Amino acid sequence: MRIGLIAGEASGDILGAGLIAAIRKREPDAVFEGVAGPAMLAAGCKRLADAEELAVMGLVEPFKRLPRLLQLRRQLVGHWRRDPPDVFVGIDAPDFNLTVEKRLRAAGVPTVHYVCPTVWAWRRGRLRTIRAAADRVLCLFPFEESFLVDRGVDAVFVGHPKARELAGDYDLAAVRQGLDLPASGPYVAMLPGSRTSEVGLLAAAFAGAAARLAARDDRIRFLVPIAAPHLEEPVSDAFAAAGVMPRTALFRGSSLDVMRAADVILQASGTAVLEAALLGKPAVAAYKVAPLTAWLIRSFGLLKVDFITMPNLLLDERVIPEFVQEAATAANLAGAVGELLADTDRRDAVRARFLALRDELAVDSDARAADAVLEAV
Repeated sequence: MRIGLIAGEASGDILGAGLIAAIRKREPDAVFEGVAGPAMLAAGCKRLADAEELAVMGLVEPFKRLPRLLQLRRQLVGHWRRDPPDVFVGIDAPDFNLTVEKRLRAAGVPTVHYVCPTVWAWRRGRLRTIRAAADRVLCLFPFEESFLVDRGVDAVFVGHPKARELAGDYDLAAVRQGLDLPASGPYVAMLPGSRTSEVGLLAAAFAGAAARLAARDDRIRFLVPIAAPHLEEPVSDAFAAAGVMPRTALFRGSSLDVMRAADVILQASGTAVLEAALLGKPAVAAYKVAPLTAWLIRSFGLLKVDFITMPNLLLDERVIPEFVQEAATAANLAGAVGELLADTDRRDAVRARFLALRDELAVDSDARAADAVLEAV
């Protein structure tokens, strides 16, 4: 059996590696090739191109890279049309992968799209493209399966890999000791984003919230993981300007232990909010985009959901306070974090909700995905 794959970004590379390993258990002689990152390479995928080529974010950057992306897409489609695989799996990167899937499917190749595009939130016109492109869609969340099935798309809920990886039962004192922190808190983790644009929009508000919290309670300490080396200076400058660096510890590397050590987390909306929920941590989320982008979203009614964070979407309830655009002020963020710090019963209730959610998502996603892909052949 021969399987073609295209993974976009590091998260897609990790999903692809797990899928390859699970398929190999069922089909030991299977051969894999495509656009791969280091994890898929280590799992035995032959690389036709590097997954990093698809890691393009923003509104302008994709246009700068467009000639190369179009050339790469033509090359991959031509390769697999000349020598068709038994099945093709596009992992995330929907703007790139759905077109590849559509062209390969038209040529008779079974196609699977892994990670549901966010058509439930916006750009619902892409549903027509999904129907034309994918024989099956693998969904990380249960509501995505029902959303797609109700709209005529063959979809399967396979679970979220992080739900099995992130245990909510850990030794809090040991985690804090491992970070060289005193056992007693309170601690607030602050994650103003993993991209330069996010930090530029949120770091000052987060630092301002820290200053307001510190003025109320001189015991509070702030834990700030640095997502990338180039972000350390703007983050530290923002917290220094707010006068809270003496109470702030910066950490380089993984943010997970920092989140585990915290009593409450303040973070930019994104993957980290789901990670916090899977760890059972009460959180407050903020989200800001450039003013023009915000105007476009509001003017054209592009956003079709009531919540911006995945845990709230999954629970269909505002368990995580969300502050968007103009509402993401230091005063609002400090107020929401302060309420959680002051209310132990509320934090315990949030933790219980989040751990129940984790149990719902913590299925063997690699095995489910492998079965769903092989069924599509």
